[in-house]
Amino acid sequence: MARKNYTALNEFILVGLAKSMEEQIILFLLFFLVYTLTVVGNTGMILLIRIDSRLHIPMYFFLANLSFVDVCYSSNITPRMLVDLLSEKKTISFAGCFLQMYFFIALGTTECILFGLMAYDRYVAVCNPLRYPLVMSRTVCVKMAGGALAAGLLNFMVNTSYISSLPFCGPNVIHHFFCDSPPIFKLSCSDTTMNESIVSTFAGVNMVGALLIILTSYSYILISIFHMHSGEGRRKALSTCASHLTAIILFFATSIYTYLRPSSSYFLNQDKVVSVFYTVVIPMLNPLIYSLRNKEVKKALWNTIIRKKTPSFL
Repeated sequence: MARKNYTALNEFILVGLAKSMEEQIILFLLFFLVYTLTVVGNTGMILLIRIDSRLHIPMYFFLANLSFVDVCYSSNITPRMLVDLLSEKKTISFAGCFLQMYFFIALGTTECILFGLMAYDRYVAVCNPLRYPLVMSRTVCVKMAGGALAAGLLNFMVNTSYISSLPFCGPNVIHHFFCDSPPIFKLSCSDTTMNESIVSTFAGVNMVGALLIILTSYSYILISIFHMHSGEGRRKALSTCASHLTAIILFFATSIYTYLRPSSSYFLNQDKVVSVFYTVVIPMLNPLIYSLRNKEVKKALWNTIIRKKTPSFL
């Protein structure tokens, strides 16, 4: 079959979230505040966990990794979106667009797996407390976190090969506020059915696999909690699990809705709103959820503040 002649695209145009300048200014102020809280909250969580020795346990090791991924995840999307909200022409280079998408895929996959690892950590802590120090040793935790990053990079490479190989010859308007695979597939000049299927399969394996680990872990956790004789222990375990499950439900519900649906059911405007949650809002909420519902984090924060306020005398 003769190869068609395609005109290479040098840039894409992002439609963004709002049409009028008034709406764009309001959204800029709102998302600037959200992004500031995201960076401050997650960075503060990392520093707090590093400073307070009582938080040097596997649960907070994974939480520090989650906070780091959230800062990178949000920084890959939000600053560019803020610039576009104040720009008349929202263009992004071809290379810049795909680079943003690939980092988004790698970091999103890593975050997805970290949620699964955090659930497994809670399962071992609640259901096998005597074996917890051995099963969740520092070496094991570092290998788990490294494995989550490696899986993100693997997914990154798969998407690189199957999306960047597509020809783009005509429309260059992306009906989104960042470069994501579903709207980019719609711009290709070729049949993308196989490419979409492969990318969706990898996304499905990552999300469904992590979700199965989470659901299995929490099923055993809840059974163990309800068999506890101590009311205080039961309340503490339920409080910790509730914070984990809140963050997990928010992330997986929006992600599965976006990436595990048939492409024919995509609604561009509706999907943009859903995307705001898992790209902008959830990275801000994670440190709030884990700190406000966690007595150990609140106590560590309070002790850190007190130490800074209390003058030292020689």
